[in-house]
Amino acid sequence: MNSTQRLFHTMVMVLGCTLLSSSVNAGKVTRGMMLANSCAACHGTDGKSPGSIPAIYGKPAAYLSETLMDFRDGKRPSTVMGRHAKGYSDEEIKLIADFFAK
Repeated sequence: MNSTQRLFHTMVMVLGCTLLSSSVNAGKVTRGMMLANSCAACHGTDGKSPGSIPAIYGKPAAYLSETLMDFRDGKRPSTVMGRHAKGYSDEEIKLIADFFAK
């Protein structure tokens, strides 16, 4: 990952933290929740997309994991998601998928 991609991911994470913090309230922040913060900028807070980008809230964890891995591994074409998914391990993808599935 080059410095521009790192900067972009950092900025998305900060924005995601800001957007998602309103839904956390007094609950415990999990690693899956923190990883999922980067998704909020495009997919909406808690994955409830307000626009044309697909909502990922409530989708089955297995579907989300497979889709993210396919983006990451270049098996599914994308404009942006392949670049985002490349930064995640299998374990991190599972944590993100589990967060949005709940």
